[in-house]
Amino acid sequence: MKAILMLEDGKGFSGEAISAGPEKIGEVVFNTAVVGYQEMLTTPANAGKILVFTYPLIGNYGCAPKFNESHAVWPCGLVIKEKSRIVSNWQATQSLDDFIKEHNLSTITKVDTRTLAVHLRQKSQIHMLGIISTSCFDAKELVAKIKDSRKVPQPSFLPGISVKKITTLKTSKPKAKKIAVLDLGVTKSILRQLEALGFFVTLLPYGTGTADIVRLKPLGLVISDGPEEDPGLQEVVQNIKPLIGVLPVLAISTGHQVLARALGGQVSRMHLGHRGVNYPVRDPLSWKGEITVQNHGHVVEAYSLQKIKEVKITARNSNDQTIEEIESRRLKFIGVQYYPASPGFDEVHPAFIRFANMINRSI
Repeated sequence: MKAILMLEDGKGFSGEAISAGPEKIGEVVFNTAVVGYQEMLTTPANAGKILVFTYPLIGNYGCAPKFNESHAVWPCGLVIKEKSRIVSNWQATQSLDDFIKEHNLSTITKVDTRTLAVHLRQKSQIHMLGIISTSCFDAKELVAKIKDSRKVPQPSFLPGISVKKITTLKTSKPKAKKIAVLDLGVTKSILRQLEALGFFVTLLPYGTGTADIVRLKPLGLVISDGPEEDPGLQEVVQNIKPLIGVLPVLAISTGHQVLARALGGQVSRMHLGHRGVNYPVRDPLSWKGEITVQNHGHVVEAYSLQKIKEVKITARNSNDQTIEEIESRRLKFIGVQYYPASPGFDEVHPAFIRFANMINRSI
């Protein structure tokens, strides 16, 4: 079935649709990872995006429920070059085709994703929207639809992403320490690492007020990743402000941006977002680096933190020097812009270990 991805600047990319569906409009972003397509599709931070995978062959190892990062697929569209015709993985329970159809995801294949990625890089100074269509192929009409969509206020994804009520998760760890996770789109891989550290986790809806968080008496608070620039984040910033310095906080990706705003810092859109699994970061005071997973299009501005006392920049991106990590021992927080992915089976990222040590010092 013929399909098209039309960008708002009038550049079109033809391809084929896996199945017919309604037209979808969203910000077009690309991810350079070689593997992890199912995880990316089920990561709430990608809500409302048209996601482009630059790796040319997608779907060769199939899909399985164990690899889902949440309960749903969040992008509004998917763009790939070639869909694998075979599935080769002993853990797979279905093909990518079946997964896409099950979740009714608008998907276009046989697209020159290399040329598309280059075009997005060159035009990255704008917030590039696009539309996937199987019914209309007129460039002017499709561009007009995109422009009309900009006139409509964007709804918040957070009510549909976050837990609806305070939820305490089960744990197999004896004498687990109680912490809270403010759910802006927390992923299962994050929760697994917290459990591995011996934490007893309570999930909080994104709009949970300061008093309600304090009333739970958690030993620490994790502010999770989630969609950037969401209208609901301003409420989260106001709720977090009074908690700074009161209890240990670990803020991840979008949570890191929320923390920075609560401190009085500024967040701005990047010239080109970081979306992939091979971004190098390092402590400005050392040459020791780390390769990280990242998925963001905004960044905390370094100049906005200079006048804030007790805040230390502990990691920068080695490519563009953007802030990747901030920390304050006195104010008891760690903020990481990168995604603290587990380094291996049942292993825990060092950021979580530092957070655990911060909690132990506060007890």
